[in-house]
Amino acid sequence: MASQKKVSIITGGGSGMGYAVAAELAQRGGWVVNLLDLNAEAGGEAAKRFGATFHKIDVTDYPSLGVAFKNVYKAHKRLDFVFANAGIAERGDFYATNNTGEEPPPAPNTLPIEINVTSVINTSYLAQHYLRQTPDDGLGPRSIVITASCGGFYSCPAACIYGASKFAALGWARNIAGPMYKRDGIRVNAICPGTVRTNLLSDDLWEKFPKEYFVPIEKVVEVVMMLLDGDGKQADGADFQKALVGQTVEILGTSHYFRTQVEYCDEAMAAVMSAPGVDDLWA
Repeated sequence: MASQKKVSIITGGGSGMGYAVAAELAQRGGWVVNLLDLNAEAGGEAAKRFGATFHKIDVTDYPSLGVAFKNVYKAHKRLDFVFANAGIAERGDFYATNNTGEEPPPAPNTLPIEINVTSVINTSYLAQHYLRQTPDDGLGPRSIVITASCGGFYSCPAACIYGASKFAALGWARNIAGPMYKRDGIRVNAICPGTVRTNLLSDDLWEKFPKEYFVPIEKVVEVVMMLLDGDGKQADGADFQKALVGQTVEILGTSHYFRTQVEYCDEAMAAVMSAPGVDDLWA
C-alpha cells in the first residue's frame, strides 16, 4: 500500500544545503525524508535530529545508489521528490607543474565530474524510474531539483574542473526537463547558487570571497521549496508560470533570478536544434 505521506530522497543530505532542505521538509510535516550521504556520522546525526532515514551511500557507485532508491520505493510504494544535491569542489591544481621531461604528468583529479555530473545523471535516471511509478493521487509533486551553480553560467578558471561539472549539471537539467515532463509529468528544475558557506570549502578559502554577497542557506531552501511547490515569481515580482519546469534559478545574496538559455544565433540554428525530438531519435 502506498504511503499516505510524500516521500523524498536527498543526496548529500548530511550537511549544507541538503541538510537544510531536509530540515524544512521535516518541519513542514507530511514528508518521509531519506538522506543519502557518504558521511555516516553527519548523516546519522541529521536523520536523528528530524526523524529522517539515513542511507550511507557513495553516489558514484551506481549499484549502491540503485539499491537505496529501490529500498525507499519498496518501503513506501511511492517517490515524490528527489533533490540531486551531492557535490564537491575542485580537487587539486590543474595548472600545477608536476614534472618536466618526456613522461606524462599524473592524471588530473576529475572526481568533481564523477560526483557533480555522473552521479547527478544516475540520480535523475533512478528518480525517473520510481517517480513515474508513483500513484497519480494528487498527493505528490513528482519533482527533481538539481544543484548546479553560478559556475554553470560563468567562466571559473580557479576551479576549472568544478566549473565544467556545473556547466554540465546545468545543461543536463535543461536537456531532460522537457521529455520528462511531456512523458511522465515529472518536473525538473535546477538551482544555481552563488557562494553558500557550507563545508564545501575550507574556512581559509571562504574568507577570500566577499562576505556581503554570500547566499543565506535559508534563501536556497526558499528557492528549492518554490520549485518543489511549482509556484514562483520573478525577482522583480512579475507573475510567473505556475508549473515550474526546466527552470535554472540563479541565487545571489537574498535575490533569485530565472535564467534562460542563450538565444539561438539565428533561425537556422533554432531549426537544427529543435529538429530531432527524443521520440525521433529513439523510435
